[in-house]
Amino acid sequence: MEQLPNTAAHSLEAKAWEMYERLLALHGHQPNIPRREPMHELISTILSHRTTGHNEDLAYERMLQRFGSWEAIRDAPVDELAAAIAPANYAEQKAPRIKEVLRRIIAEQGAANVDFLRDMPLDQAMAWLTALPGVGPKTASLVLLFCFARPVLPVDTHVHRVSQRVGLIGPKVDATAAHPLLLALFPADPQVLYNFHINTLRHGQRICVWGTPRCQQCPLPTICNWYQANRAPR
Repeated sequence: MEQLPNTAAHSLEAKAWEMYERLLALHGHQPNIPRREPMHELISTILSHRTTGHNEDLAYERMLQRFGSWEAIRDAPVDELAAAIAPANYAEQKAPRIKEVLRRIIAEQGAANVDFLRDMPLDQAMAWLTALPGVGPKTASLVLLFCFARPVLPVDTHVHRVSQRVGLIGPKVDATAAHPLLLALFPADPQVLYNFHINTLRHGQRICVWGTPRCQQCPLPTICNWYQANRAPR
């Protein structure tokens, strides 16, 4: 990949920080307090792919109510697990992945526990997680940032869309490729990375929505490539 000139890289970092500060002023600062224990976060994030938060939670609750433990989920017939997690969509794909994730973790660690990721070197922790079936850079980054305050940046569909419109990443950069590019624009501070992720996600859900963004409610027009190309007065 062609390297940006130093001046261009500095300009992009300044733009990223300006976006961070404006979204922080609009959406507020959120402390990075783990919302779930790590195994819950990992399995729920696998369930979350291509579904809503409500359906993710419903599928997770039904799964635990039906089987009761990680070991029972690991040993469950795949069709029964798929039926339990059906609200999350694509259950026929997610069920065998969840079973295999649990099998590998329990076989390696002796229990369904990934707390060792807290102290593992970051590149090794990312590699270990992304070697699991159904776990890409978004899921791995989310578990590491949310549960262990590791300095990584999850890029979901909202973070990707808003960052692309503003111009932090190019129009042809997909979400997977966006992870290292966006991470490089910020200091390796878990609180900064967490708040950029949360506030950009909220912005994409509420204002910079897919289809017709609500630019009249947005604090970013003066630094937004999409706005300048499509909405700015000529």
